[in-house]
Amino acid sequence: MRTSPTALNAARFNSFVLGIHNYFNRATHVSVAFSRLAYDLRAFMYNRLKQIGKYEHPANPPPTYSKFYSLGYRTFKIADVYLYPLANVKTKNTMGFSTGLSLFTTAGREQIHKKLRPDLRQEIYLLTKSSIPNQSVEYMDNRISRYSMKMGKCEITEMHLFASDVHCHHYIPLHLGGNDKFNNLRILHKDVGQLILQTHKETIDVLKNRLGLTELMMNKINKYREKYALEPV
Repeated sequence: MRTSPTALNAARFNSFVLGIHNYFNRATHVSVAFSRLAYDLRAFMYNRLKQIGKYEHPANPPPTYSKFYSLGYRTFKIADVYLYPLANVKTKNTMGFSTGLSLFTTAGREQIHKKLRPDLRQEIYLLTKSSIPNQSVEYMDNRISRYSMKMGKCEITEMHLFASDVHCHHYIPLHLGGNDKFNNLRILHKDVGQLILQTHKETIDVLKNRLGLTELMMNKINKYREKYALEPV
């Protein structure tokens, strides 16, 4: 930057500083280490940059600066770019993964349900109160578990599903050896489920237009249809 004080070189400096901050921000004493590093380099950096930049508290910094760094640190402004301060590293706590959280045990699923958003809890409550004739208890239980695991989203379109929109689909059909186990169920929007099983071209076209499917979504739907020995749409 001393020989070429451009915005590009300032941005390169910032990308390096942000990179090492992100890499080490979970270390226990990282703030102490970066404070010492900044202290050791302070005189060197000041002497090198004082002729090409202004040393000040950031005024109206860009959103990225405000997101990662506080305005309480003085830093150099080179070519209208504020340099990220070395000492101002924000630490993060490393959270351990609980082995109790499991989709395949009753206790594990209960822990997952407790962490759900309030709006999902309401939809899950509605699902528990609903009934589907001729479906097994295993199917009904795994239907709710699958919905909570997918955070209430359709597994093909990613759209949020209200309880009234939920269709729990057998990936491998029952008549071809499928079952009601968790791994064979998929949570889909009811229109997507209908499209997978539909054979009438007019109805297929109506559903495709209604859902606004992308090419990737259509490829997934055709894979589902293949399991039912149906032609691609």
